[in-house]
Amino acid sequence: MKRLALFIPSLRGHGAERTMLNLAKAVAEQNYIVDLVLARAEGPFLAEVPKSVRVVDLKAPRVLTSLPALVRYLRRKQPQAMLSAMGYANIVALWARRLAGVATRVVVSERNTLSCSVQHASSRRGRLMPHLIRRFYPLADGIVAVSKGVADDLAQVTGIPREHIQVIYNPVVTPELQEKARAPLEHPWFAPGAPPVLLAAGRLTAQKDFPTLIHAIALVRQSRLTRLLILGEGEERPALEALVRQLNLEQDVSMPGWVENPYPHMVKASLFVLSSKWEGLPGVLIEALYCGAHLIATDCPGGSREILRNGQYGQLVPVGDVAALALAIESALDSERTGLTRESWRPFEPKTVVNQYINVFWGS
Repeated sequence: MKRLALFIPSLRGHGAERTMLNLAKAVAEQNYIVDLVLARAEGPFLAEVPKSVRVVDLKAPRVLTSLPALVRYLRRKQPQAMLSAMGYANIVALWARRLAGVATRVVVSERNTLSCSVQHASSRRGRLMPHLIRRFYPLADGIVAVSKGVADDLAQVTGIPREHIQVIYNPVVTPELQEKARAPLEHPWFAPGAPPVLLAAGRLTAQKDFPTLIHAIALVRQSRLTRLLILGEGEERPALEALVRQLNLEQDVSMPGWVENPYPHMVKASLFVLSSKWEGLPGVLIEALYCGAHLIATDCPGGSREILRNGQYGQLVPVGDVAALALAIESALDSERTGLTRESWRPFEPKTVVNQYINVFWGS
């Protein structure tokens, strides 16, 4: 049996970690040996790793310091292929293969819009990523981007030929998602006769631009009773809470933190809104698409336009435009909720995605 290694920093509970875990499960179901190699084995998703996937804990405090342990792993297990993800982990994976002197095929995965990530990077390492990518990605046996927007941006920023970058969407619409979406939801805001609830989900960071969404809901609230529920946690919480107080929205905007199963909220919500400044392939938008929610997303760099098929499956609005977002929300609340067919989420099903990855892993 062929062995595949998936190398990421941890399973701390963000979208990239979720999709890598989904991929590990799906590949293991195809009768491959799958090692989920973590710089540090921590995070809420650890509890969801199935027995079919082996967790390898490199016990390193940082991705860079995991390099010696990753080299030892490669020499000991010699997997036929290794997929890495999440920026700097890709560079470390390529270094480890070179130092280990093994024949393992290394495929690197770019999961966010590089130009935007660099522009907003807070560390020198983050700002150096285009130079590191330009130098080391050509050593990879395959380069995968999670959306056409990410691939185009990666090529433009680094000079890597676009034809050398393959686009493979994330395996988001899993059997687990489908099962969890059927769970009951006990929340007073979703009781019969309650005002419509707008839902957003994601890390509370500058990238997600929740201030624009909060200002938009304040505009909508001038003419109709509407509530906003934001699921997620992050460093922007104090600033967002202050904005909610400033706009006198304490009774109508709730941020309960990270929720283990957000899918019943997506099923019940009147509308799901993605307000990001940039993305890679926003998994929450795909999840909400499957759950049948009305969708609004910013037409940001990344995969929003691809997911919504240029506006066929939901409204696209300009980034950071409060008035346009408020108008889109009002329009969606006035329209009928229509169900979408499986065709809308088929590109994001594991069986669609896994075969594409297997072709990259084994070089066929």
